[in-house]
Amino acid sequence: MQQRELSVSNVLSASGFTSEKQSPGSDTNKQTIHSRRKSSLALDTAENGFQEAKKFDQKDEKMSLNNIQNKNWLRVAGFLLLLVAPIQEVQIPQASTSKITSSHCTVAHPGRQLIQYALMLDAGSTGSRIHVYKFNYCKESPELEDEIFHHIQPGLSAYPDDTDAAARSLDVLLKVALDNVPEELHHCTPIAVKATAGLRLLGQEKSARILDAVHYHLETNYPFYIIEDGGVAIMDGKDEGVYAWITVNYLLEKIGSQEKLQTAAIFDLGGGSTQIVFEPEMTDGAEVAEGEHRYELEYGGHKYVLYQHSYLHYGLMEARKAIKNFVVNIWSDKKNIDSIENVDSEHNPSSGHVSHPCLPKNYTEIWPSPNLSDEDATTLIGTGAVHAQCRYIVEQVLNKTKTCPLSPCSFDGVYQPPISETFSNNEIYVFSYFYDRVSPLGMPSEFSLKELRDLTDDVCIGNIDQFEHLPEAMKELRKNPHYCMDLSYIYGLLHIGYEIPLEREVKMAKKIKGVETGWCLGAAIAILDQKQWCKPS
Repeated sequence: MQQRELSVSNVLSASGFTSEKQSPGSDTNKQTIHSRRKSSLALDTAENGFQEAKKFDQKDEKMSLNNIQNKNWLRVAGFLLLLVAPIQEVQIPQASTSKITSSHCTVAHPGRQLIQYALMLDAGSTGSRIHVYKFNYCKESPELEDEIFHHIQPGLSAYPDDTDAAARSLDVLLKVALDNVPEELHHCTPIAVKATAGLRLLGQEKSARILDAVHYHLETNYPFYIIEDGGVAIMDGKDEGVYAWITVNYLLEKIGSQEKLQTAAIFDLGGGSTQIVFEPEMTDGAEVAEGEHRYELEYGGHKYVLYQHSYLHYGLMEARKAIKNFVVNIWSDKKNIDSIENVDSEHNPSSGHVSHPCLPKNYTEIWPSPNLSDEDATTLIGTGAVHAQCRYIVEQVLNKTKTCPLSPCSFDGVYQPPISETFSNNEIYVFSYFYDRVSPLGMPSEFSLKELRDLTDDVCIGNIDQFEHLPEAMKELRKNPHYCMDLSYIYGLLHIGYEIPLEREVKMAKKIKGVETGWCLGAAIAILDQKQWCKPS
């Protein structure tokens, strides 16, 4: 016979009382009316025993020994019945029950556990982020029920010479995972740490040492299951884009259905790199050319032939560097001065002061010259010029004139099927820094590139009065001297680089259906699709 554990808290809970250690809203106190009714007969019997004992107290103080014994017997019997009844009938749920049940079903698909958690840690160039995903297996494929997101700054690349500090910097994020994944599922919860452009730019040797320290820290101090194949690694650029494509189209319910639907394109802009992924509609028997840019994906019984490319060094933070360096390099090479008609030349380059049209008027910044020593750093002075002058520099940075070995090309000599011809009707989604820079300025979630150009014009000439009704916009514009530069790059990247037509509308999103966009959800889905993750105990 199975033994039952008896405790004071069990008895109090069964009797409708709450101990001091229990909160009224905890799962332990959620007794059902049904279970209470089952034990009502025994409880009534116990109550009768106490009532009989009470009658003795109301009689004369002169009681016989027999009466005293009867009184004590009734009290003991009543108390014993009170103990036994709830133990037999009342079932008290565990505190974590709500986290291992589903709001969509009660029975798991055969061969699956009902709830599966997955942890994806995005080690980006400007910070690290954790996504705690809760999936159910009501059906054969995982269905996302909940996501918890938290981020910190700086990223792992901020610790190039202190690998232990880099690993420990993730503890804040891992505590979020410990607090939100039920303890009994810790060992069955896969975790992956995927670094992106920040560590790619740090170099192979330093990045490898940091990732080794992170892997050791996870393995020795945390209970989660580190996936075997690339569990802590630098993510390939093409995977970053494709996983983001899966995320967006999964949330939009454009993949995973019985019928093959038209899919959305995604444009992601990080700090160190940018990605494009879409499913071209080729005509007249044409196909996406063979090469690394071609990605064939099977999902939900359908095949998708995708075009993808990840541009390292073309993320927003890297673009800032390139835009500043472009002007500094021109001034340092006097033979090129005649070629920069659009650049303000108020200051003599020999003085170490260089004007920059992408920065606010009279703003100054000490900039380390890429081709000079630290002692020869340049002072950049903003001119607050119009958007066109800043856009000229962006065009040069995008390297549109680079040789195109496989035509047609977008920018930097990279092959790309034309958006206007092969993706003329389907939705285009932009996120990450696209969203972070444009959304605070009051732009709707769907806008044309012409509207984006007009917005950039206003910001670059300092016409910010129109944003006075938006406190967040005013705060961002005043604290960030790079807003004209950032918007000029974003507009130039979409229109000049990727060649999206001016009249074409794009949609920006930070979340879809309450879930963060980006590559993490797509990567988690791919990991769950590999096998059942369960760490041997």
